[in-house]
Amino acid sequence: MFSEQVFSKQQLHEATELRHKLHQNPELKFQENDTARLVAKRLSELGYQVTEGIATTGVMAELDTGREGPVLAFRADMDALPINETNAFAHRSQREGLMHACGHDGHTATLLLAAEAIMAMRDELCGHIKLLFQPGEEGGNGADLMVKAGVLQNPKVDAVFGYHNRPGFPAGQLFVKPGPAMGGNDTYKVTIEGVSGHAAMPHLAVDPIYIGSSLVQQLQGLAGRHKSPLEAGVITVASFHAGDAANVIPGHAELLVNIRSDRPSSREALAGKLEQVTQGVCAAHGAYYHMEHLHQVPPLVNDQGWSELVLSIATKHTVSNDIQQLDYMPTMGAEDFAFYLQEVPGCFFFVGNGEGAYLHNERYDFNDQILPVAGGMFVALVKELLTKH
Repeated sequence: MFSEQVFSKQQLHEATELRHKLHQNPELKFQENDTARLVAKRLSELGYQVTEGIATTGVMAELDTGREGPVLAFRADMDALPINETNAFAHRSQREGLMHACGHDGHTATLLLAAEAIMAMRDELCGHIKLLFQPGEEGGNGADLMVKAGVLQNPKVDAVFGYHNRPGFPAGQLFVKPGPAMGGNDTYKVTIEGVSGHAAMPHLAVDPIYIGSSLVQQLQGLAGRHKSPLEAGVITVASFHAGDAANVIPGHAELLVNIRSDRPSSREALAGKLEQVTQGVCAAHGAYYHMEHLHQVPPLVNDQGWSELVLSIATKHTVSNDIQQLDYMPTMGAEDFAFYLQEVPGCFFFVGNGEGAYLHNERYDFNDQILPVAGGMFVALVKELLTKH
């Protein structure tokens, strides 16, 4: 396999040890100070031009070959989650209540592993390489902040690449979904303002619980009757709070509405009509409402051409013994890598993590055996696209 050509056993051993160190020391979004320092130090030692403090704790490493060629960017995320780990292995989290439950420790170790191999190829390369170590993927839209900080400019990036491990798929399987590949995420807080009253006299009140319940039912109609059945999307009312006494109709209710969509058209059919439906339901019962857009990540849409190229390069270099093109979305989970893809074309690929606990679970762990596959894909892209001719 390609990884055997570019990574020594010692490099893979060191990458695994580094991954374990990161796992033991998780940090939440925009607090990745120790992680960022470790990353920046390693990249500087390798000879990259390093910029720290991007989008709070982000790190960018650049390799300018001095020869004309494409500008490629590769991204890894660094933040952990507020989960108390229940694993018992030696490299379990040493920080109570914090855990790398999504594999960002593995993603960071992967790109650092690839960075070493890429630097070793420096004299054979043309163009410019940017390695982006991003904070705040878990609900912080760190990618959006990195883009706004200018990481895709000066010089302008021609294509951007990243990956995510996927539990439940065979370990080391590399797969790509051209086009829509991960769901967009819109989260709203909807406050319904009614009129409080006595539970025995509902006709003298405007009941926000009844109105909110009607709204929940109507929102499901958007997914069932306004979105194309050939597109993916779902609406979940994840929280509904109102009242605290058995004999009182409360004056207001709060709902948290989470909307997932696979492309702009499905997002418009769901998130685009949320306020219209809310307004109609409330107006029919004499209530008012307030809507707050809490969080938004666009659907992740891979460029068709770059996706096909990733698959072609992976196959040519035998990056994995199991390479697949999917014709279905592997997840409706959101990924803020989508912000990069809104600015420049590229591909976000996946590598199977094997059987075991799923992402964001207290017993999850990144599979160290996939480091050479994921790292090898980054190196193969550089070798194929930036080798001097």
